Amino acid sequence: MMIGRLNHVAIAVPDLEAAAAQYRDTLGAEVGPPQDEPDHGVTVVFITLPNTKIELLYPLGDASPIAGFLEKNPSGGIHHICYEVEDIRAAAAQLTASGARVLGDGEPKIGAHGKPVLFLHPKDFTGTLVELEEV
Repeated sequence: MMIGRLNHVAIAVPDLEAAAAQYRDTLGAEVGPPQDEPDHGVTVVFITLPNTKIELLYPLGDASPIAGFLEKNPSGGIHHICYEVEDIRAAAAQLTASGARVLGDGEPKIGAHGKPVLFLHPKDFTGTLVELEEV
């Protein structure tokens, strides 16, 4: 398995509209509309850059995994990075065989781009939560 392109860097934010406005108005970026992703407990806004995307994450619902992150990091911060892979199930099998932990039940979920995604335990990747997205 070889990881592909950096698909996005995800940043948890305490105020989605303010963060989107900062990227749009201050940095001049192309900012998409908010998308609710109930399966993941987040509302997302994608910012398209020439070489990758930034994903702004905001809690959706009481059980949002982002809520705990924002409690520890009230001003927000980088939450995860997402790499592209060609075959997510083969990647998961190889990672598990190498000792890496796939979060959840190990089954890919459909992510914000409508493609299968998995998350890898941050303790296995230098403290960084890694998302894999099949392309």
